[in-house]
Amino acid sequence: MNKILIAAATCAGLVFSLPALAAEAFTKAAFMQAQEAGSKILLHVHAPWCPTCKAQEPGVAMLERDDPMLKVFRVDFDSQKDVLRELKVSAQSTLIVFKGKMETSRMTGVTEPMALAALVK
Repeated sequence: MNKILIAAATCAGLVFSLPALAAEAFTKAAFMQAQEAGSKILLHVHAPWCPTCKAQEPGVAMLERDDPMLKVFRVDFDSQKDVLRELKVSAQSTLIVFKGKMETSRMTGVTEPMALAALVK
């Protein structure tokens, strides 16, 4: 019985220590609404097969958790090519920050939490 309880507690700990999947799926309507509202916006260009994108997830989740005013959208690198063209994005793992309609910063391949935090400041 003790082994079962220990195994269950270990599994629960692993599940709760994993970052929540950050961001909502990008739609032009939601993005434009956030821009019109003057929101601070982070676009995460993501591909499910990309190890760098996967490494960015905990940092992006932390940013979203620490700044409730930050709107985070996930742009799918494989299926949203029209959006990538409009944003002039050529690589997955690209992060773009907007304040309303103005782009304020952009980085590709950054995974370190401190660098991610500096990106949205």
